[in-house]
This record gives sequence, structure tokens and C-alpha cells, in this order.
Amino acid sequence: MTTSDDWIPPLIDYATPKQITGILGAMRAVADTKAPASNNDRRAIASARRYIFGDKDVFKFDTLKPITPEELAAALEGTNLNENAVKFITVMAFVDGELDRAKIASVLDYAGALGMHQHYIDQINEAAHGRLGEVLADMTRCNMESITGKAWKSEDVNRWLLPYAGDHADPSEVRRFKMLADLPQGTFGRAFYDHFHRNNYGFPGDPQALNAKFSLPHDSVHVLTGYDTTPRGEILVSTFTAAMHPYFPMGGHILPVIFSWHLMVQINEVAHSAKDALDPVEFWRAWAAGATATIDTFAPEYDFWSRVEEQLADFRRGSAILPQGLVDV
Repeated sequence: MTTSDDWIPPLIDYATPKQITGILGAMRAVADTKAPASNNDRRAIASARRYIFGDKDVFKFDTLKPITPEELAAALEGTNLNENAVKFITVMAFVDGELDRAKIASVLDYAGALGMHQHYIDQINEAAHGRLGEVLADMTRCNMESITGKAWKSEDVNRWLLPYAGDHADPSEVRRFKMLADLPQGTFGRAFYDHFHRNNYGFPGDPQALNAKFSLPHDSVHVLTGYDTTPRGEILVSTFTAAMHPYFPMGGHILPVIFSWHLMVQINEVAHSAKDALDPVEFWRAWAAGATATIDTFAPEYDFWSRVEEQLADFRRGSAILPQGLVDV
């Protein structure tokens, strides 16, 4: 059950009704490729209308008319909406959990008409033509560059993600994290400890643990948002992250988790995979909430240890996140 969303400002609050209808119409056109839009497609478009554009009036899907790439280009001419429009249209190609070549071809038509040639468009085009291995490697590179903030030079990503094996274990660092259990209930540090304990995760320094350079910022988002570690929750956390930390947002965050957790494509040995985990409603809410947040846990200046004694509700409130998180516990 989600909390009240009235506090989340829309991602785009300046689009005109014609521009909103144009973007949503293009999203429907992609969803309608080969067959009428599914129930999830309908829910996704209604949710995007609400959370991306802030329109909470009653929405009658059947009154929304699909529009052509040329019509969309005319509707958005002279605006700065093209880039976001292509992102939203791209997501619609995957809502039903399939790598659909016809839908991706439709996305490419819209991207071409809008003059958008982002890197992630190349990724989905390559994936549609069967070059999935190369695409997954490129998504990994984009993700690692977003996480580390520097060029990724083909290092072994599995070794980077699991750096504490063998002689590299650090029991003193594990003890430091376990001491978070001594903090009072309601603090960010105690919630972080409980999150790891509940999921049976190893703390950084443990031979089985993930690199602290990834797990601290990533799991901080889990704690701040309240999204869990199910496949659905992981998609929402990465969507929030892409808006909070817009460095390769599509090619490094949103598309990789859609491939992993919705299309059941395993990207690397550490990542898992699942099928049909994209929540077509909460997805857009997480996107808008991430854009609203004033914290970026993947930014170099984020200092995890300086926040552990802070009340979690205060940390959230100061970061423009609901004090109780984005979901009811």
C-alpha cells in the first residue's frame, strides 16, 4: 500500500495539455504495436500522466489517441521535452516484459523524429538485433561509470563487486558495521543494520559482502525510500537512483534493472534475474520522487558514517523524502 503522494511534485509541471497528450499518445502507440495495449500498459500510461505531469483528473484511456512520430515532433517543437519524451516512450516498449523488436523499432522512429540519439537508444537497438551480450557488457560499463564516477576500463566487475574474498577480508570493518545495532531504534544507522540483518547480507569486509563503494549508497536508498529487496523493489530503487543521480540514468540504471528483473536477463554473475517485476504504477512515482530528492547517495560527498546517528525520519525529511519513506511498512 502506498502512502499519500500529494507531496511529490510532478517531474514536468510546465508541459501544456497538447504536449502531455502528445507524449502519452506516443506511449500508447508503442504499447499498441501489433496488439491493443495491455492492462499494464494502460496502468503505466495513467500513472505517468499523474506522477510525471501532475494530472490527477479522471483519466479515460480509450479517449487517448495514438499519434505518429511526426505528430509528436510537431507537438513538441520548440520545447525541451524531447529527451524526456523518448525516455518515457522507451520504457513503454518493455512494460509487458518482452524484448519486442517491433516495439523497439517504433521507439527508434520516435527518437529519430525528435532528433534524439542517446546512447541507450543504441543499446535497445542492438538488443533487438540479437547482440545481447555486447549490450549487457555496455550496460555494465555505464552502471560502473555511474557508480564510480570515472571511466571503466574493462576491469572484472565481479571482482570489483566482491573485493573482500580471501586475504582481503576485513573483520574489523565488519565489527564496525555490527556496532550499528547498538544505535537507538529510529536512527538511520540502526535501520541500515536492520536492513542488512533482515536480508542476511554480509557487511562490507565480510568475504561474501558487496563492495562498500556500491552497497553503502545503494542500500542507503533502500533504507531512505523503504523499497524492499524483492525484484520489484530493486527496480524501484534503481529508478529512484536514476532520477537522484542522473549519470547514465537510462543505460546505467533503468534499462539494466528492467532487463534483469523484468525480462529475466542476467547481466553478470553477481546480479540476479526475475520475470515481470516492473510495477507499472509505482515505477513513475519512484522516478518523480527521485528527481525531487535533495540527497545523492552516489555523489562523492555523501558521507554515510556522518549520518548514522541521525533520526531516519529527519534524514528523509531533510532530503525531501516523506518521513515514513515511500511505502507503508
